[in-house]
Amino acid sequence: MPLFLSTARVTMAAAARPFAAARIGSRRAAGSVAAATRFDETSKKTGTGTYALSKVRAKRPQYSIIRSYSPEIPVGSTLTPGEKVKAPSMVYIAGEEMTHYASQLCLKHWIEPYFDTSTWEYFDLSCKNRDATDDKVLADAVEAGKRIGAIFKEPTITPTAVQVEEMGLSKSFGSPNGAMRRGWNGVTISRDTIHIEGVKLGFKKPVIFERHAVGGEYGAGFSEMGKGTLVTTFHPDDGGDPSIVDSRKLDNDHNVAVVYHNPYDNVEDLAHIFFERCLEAKVVPYVVTKKTVFKWQEGFWTTMQSVFNEHYKENFLEAGLLEKTGGELQHLISDAATMQIIRWTDGGFGMAAHNYDGDMLTDEIAQVHRSPGFITSNLVGRREDGKLIKEFEASHGTVTDLWHDHLAGRETSFNPLGLAEAMIGAMQHSAVLQRDLHPGDEEKDLVNRKVLNFTNTLREAMHATFRYGQGTRDLCGPSGYTTEDFVSKVAWRLDRYIALQEEEPPVPEPWEPDIEWRRSNDVDMDAVKELFSKYDVDKNGSIEMNEFARMLVKLGIAPQLSDKDTKEKVADV
Repeated sequence: MPLFLSTARVTMAAAARPFAAARIGSRRAAGSVAAATRFDETSKKTGTGTYALSKVRAKRPQYSIIRSYSPEIPVGSTLTPGEKVKAPSMVYIAGEEMTHYASQLCLKHWIEPYFDTSTWEYFDLSCKNRDATDDKVLADAVEAGKRIGAIFKEPTITPTAVQVEEMGLSKSFGSPNGAMRRGWNGVTISRDTIHIEGVKLGFKKPVIFERHAVGGEYGAGFSEMGKGTLVTTFHPDDGGDPSIVDSRKLDNDHNVAVVYHNPYDNVEDLAHIFFERCLEAKVVPYVVTKKTVFKWQEGFWTTMQSVFNEHYKENFLEAGLLEKTGGELQHLISDAATMQIIRWTDGGFGMAAHNYDGDMLTDEIAQVHRSPGFITSNLVGRREDGKLIKEFEASHGTVTDLWHDHLAGRETSFNPLGLAEAMIGAMQHSAVLQRDLHPGDEEKDLVNRKVLNFTNTLREAMHATFRYGQGTRDLCGPSGYTTEDFVSKVAWRLDRYIALQEEEPPVPEPWEPDIEWRRSNDVDMDAVKELFSKYDVDKNGSIEMNEFARMLVKLGIAPQLSDKDTKEKVADV
């Protein structure tokens, strides 16, 4: 059980410091992160090129810093100015275009001032580097991710035929995600809505989703063919007789045959992950399939239902999370799920589905919740030794249009919230893995607490920046901050929040100085030792209760019963 400090003392000195709800004047950072740290939030540019306080300040409400970061700070977790914590090992997979540029800004101005990231293993999965290494870099990244277990991934490009020609690539490379899911024994892709207190997005309460990470159309084989007979045959590994899965007559001149399968061995793992997360988030669980038509999907539902009834049903009933579903785990046909996502804007639900359905439904959730930038995307796999492998990335792509604007010298306003959440998740998981690998190691436990405090403070610094109307233009409109300015403002606020964190040392055990330390010490210690030896009857160096009582009686200082107590004692006898 971690210890926490109250923020009441931490925030006392800062309680009188005002914060403006919005910055006045120019939104540009002039290309300098440091510039943002030199001026107050309510400053504006004057005609002389200097900065002065706006008169709006007097009209703004006063805010205590207690609103500005996590209400609980783990003991020993604060970072001192200039301190660089050695970050636990993790894998950093770099992508390209706008998301790569923004990720490097966040890394430079948010993470690296506080952490030594030399233990991170870095892999460049840009198209040009995959081409230059004949995709060996992808194989190396998958191996490192499996070995370390914590991965942060920037969005990458799966090049089209046009992009292959534009980039001068030797061939078209497939999406790296498939290789990662196979290499890390992918179980599920967890996608959750991101919420900012005080900012209205789409869903009011959290929505979580588990998308089966393997199988379905994404691993399909296909071929084009003409008229004829198509037979799909299964050959068992145990040497048993082959069996025909399907046989059909093709009577069109142009046909496409597609073959795929759904591996169900890890659905039980998916179920445990899903139901545990639903309980933690206090949301109602639903399982989504199209089993009424696609009969092969029945196994997904029955496995999920079995795990739920055996391990989780009572917990959900006690939490009051099955009142809307008649006290049972509810199944939703995928068509119904599509409609309910639009209707259930209060949120507070979770869904688990097959690979393709999960992909489509989470895209819909992202649109209801404003954009893919407000959705997380975390691949969860499992190593042979049972340890979880977790890869964290933003759910959106490389944002090509803003990248082209950036290359053309135009202002951009990219929201890095999804990238930051992925970085936070990867750092936290890496710290937990390191701590669990070294049980009882106080230094590793301390690093875990520092990582947890830092990442929570970073998240609150970002959220507060949005609340103060200093967000990117996807939330704040034309007056929103540029990409660089937003990173600058969050860095400025993060520095302030961390600087304001002060730990009160733990309350020491009560103790009393030795009598010899007193300035006016006139006690005859030799006589004291002789007296002690007299009453230490068994000579064991201590006076036990019976010896102590006899000593008090002989010295004539033993406490006496009152007359009333004596009478009551006699009556009892």
